[in-house]
Amino acid sequence: MTYKINDELIEKIHDSSDLVDIVSRYVRLKKTGGNYVGLCPFHSEKTPSFTVSESKQLFHCFGCGEGGDLINFVMKIENLSFIDAVKFLADLQGIPLEENKIDYKLKLEKDILYAINKDAARFYYYNLNNNKRPLRYLQNRNIDKNIINKFGLGYAPDRWESVNNYLIEKGYKEVDIEKAGLIGRRKDNTGYYDRFRNRIIFPIIDFKGRVIGFGGRVLDNSMPKYLNSRDTLIFSKGNNLYGLNLIKKHSDDEKLILVEGYMDVISLYKNGINYAVASLGTAFTHNQAKLLKRYKREIYICYDSDRAGINATIKALNILGKEGIEPKIIVLPIGQDPDDFINENGLEEFNNLIDRALNHIDYKIFINKQKYNLNNTEDKIKFTKEISKILRDLKSPIEKEVYIDKVSREIGVSKEAIQKEVSGRDYKGNTSFYKDKYINGRNRYNKNKIMPIKTVLEPAHLTAEKTLIRLMIKNKEYYNVIRSYLGREDFLNYEHNILANIIFKEYETNSDLTELAPKLIIDKLGKEENLDYNLIYEIMDIDVDFLPDNKHKLIEDLIKRIEYSKLEMTRKEILKEIQEIESKKRKDEGDVEKFKSLCLELTKLDKKLKSHI
Repeated sequence: MTYKINDELIEKIHDSSDLVDIVSRYVRLKKTGGNYVGLCPFHSEKTPSFTVSESKQLFHCFGCGEGGDLINFVMKIENLSFIDAVKFLADLQGIPLEENKIDYKLKLEKDILYAINKDAARFYYYNLNNNKRPLRYLQNRNIDKNIINKFGLGYAPDRWESVNNYLIEKGYKEVDIEKAGLIGRRKDNTGYYDRFRNRIIFPIIDFKGRVIGFGGRVLDNSMPKYLNSRDTLIFSKGNNLYGLNLIKKHSDDEKLILVEGYMDVISLYKNGINYAVASLGTAFTHNQAKLLKRYKREIYICYDSDRAGINATIKALNILGKEGIEPKIIVLPIGQDPDDFINENGLEEFNNLIDRALNHIDYKIFINKQKYNLNNTEDKIKFTKEISKILRDLKSPIEKEVYIDKVSREIGVSKEAIQKEVSGRDYKGNTSFYKDKYINGRNRYNKNKIMPIKTVLEPAHLTAEKTLIRLMIKNKEYYNVIRSYLGREDFLNYEHNILANIIFKEYETNSDLTELAPKLIIDKLGKEENLDYNLIYEIMDIDVDFLPDNKHKLIEDLIKRIEYSKLEMTRKEILKEIQEIESKKRKDEGDVEKFKSLCLELTKLDKKLKSHI
């Protein structure tokens, strides 16, 4: 359902709402003088720096800089678009919304899919409770009747058309059953077959209690082990989490554990951990991170302890970090997953693991210790360099100092040596040639001054630009792929833009080049001022061999990151214009029309952003 969002509606929302009341739903506020203060919900902090002005109806965090009015707060805290935030507040205050034309056809299609899934879940549940083999399988895994009912578990019979025939008898059309992802068309177009056969079924339920999809697990060792519903009109794997529907119902704990599988969630639940959720057969996504963020809990990651689980943990850490979440990692014994561990060791031992959970830095140090033999000189050097790269990204000098001291004591390398490595080395370890020559050189050239670009870029955007620059220097083939999507003007960071101009020019003027020597690049920078040479050397020092093997897939992902970031920047500019119009006490006809146009543009932009995720 869509609604008309206009200036009059927004004024009604501001007039009828109190920012302190709204913020208090998410933040524990304490009155101090004429304002209210509390811990900022948008970044981790121990000392309150989040302030709400009751008289001005504005909020501001002196720690992270977030601020704005009522609508800004709801947009940020609920991860909503401008229009959805307005609707959210209107619903909250009981303000009637004027409907735009409803897409009844789409609504009907969705309602049919919800109904099909509900009946299919009942069918699977009935089959489980009337079939000894899958029941025995679950009993052997200590899944009792209470848990079966709680999670609505089921069983898909080992037949080709069981659920299809059942749903047809219920009056549904095969074309709609196929849209729900429950059946597939035969290759010879002679009919349909059930996608889930001879599998334990895990209904996936949204926070409104609706069955939106299914996961199925085999009873033996056949492959694929897990099969999940494909994305449909009502289900997107990257936007949902298994078990999230039970969190608000049954858990008042301050923690939330992210695991990999359905059985992990269920085993933890039956053993007393009723605050675990799992991704749905895909890698953890930014949208799933945003879902977790809404719950305002301490996030833990508890993935399998094998290599794949470690890699998945690192990826999840990076995604959660971009959302401002600093999770802890529960480290399991080698070869175990949460399901195995809690069934073998019980709740008390699992709680001990939670108590010993590592922060993201300690975890990365831990896994690198497993990767390298610290009794071997070469491995010790590699380990120290790897950890130095991690510590280099820490913003707090105190944190850096503490970890440098810790690593130094643990591996027997001097603090001074690690400090130099963390601070950043000149290209190929030369401590004087490049830096002395070119920093001093900057004093020799006072013409052609170029002011740095002032755009504030997200860390992920900067990393993407930096890696793409290094790849273009390394190999002309990579340059050819990148330039087909990005121009030199698309590199927004000042240093990156300078480097991109040099790279593009060198390859365009010399067709015989297959790569560019880093020294050639640095020589070309000799006349440029205002450069951050530490950043230049850092780019030159990126080891391309340590990047993923599939470089073309990496390039594609990095380009998408840049495109996404640019869309986000455009979105912020539009929001700023909307806020400027909102702040006007008197608005003329031109302001109203511009406001409508900006809202429409914002909606289109949100769709583009969603498609880039």
